[in-house]
Amino acid sequence: MKINEFKEMSSDELIVRRTELKEETFNLKVQKESGQLDNPARIRTVRRAVARIETILSDRGKSVAASA
Repeated sequence: MKINEFKEMSSDELIVRRTELKEETFNLKVQKESGQLDNPARIRTVRRAVARIETILSDRGKSVAASA
């Protein structure tokens, strides 16, 4: 997903999506260790998506704290 797609989501949706992606990262790592991983680049893609979500959540938290 692109960053604009993440920005359109609510914070609750982002938290749920981050949890799903972290679970997927774990599953991909298990597949890699067992030699069943077909697309190793998927790990990188998922990690970056998690980082994008965490960045957006962090920015939203800073903007809320600044306005308070």
